[in-house]
Amino acid sequence: MSDWRGEDDRAVELTDDFVVLPEQTADDTDHGWGERAGGNDDWLLAERPPHWD
Repeated sequence: MSDWRGEDDRAVELTDDFVVLPEQTADDTDHGWGERAGGNDDWLLAERPPHWD
């Protein structure tokens, strides 16, 4: 008989710095979307249609 243990029997140490998935992936950034740094939020707010005021 083998002394092999299955995956369910393996002890796993979970610490505070243990990360399964990152909070943000590389493709979920401005650079990942191909956008330039800085943004244009101010311009978008200034160009709102008059009926939005």
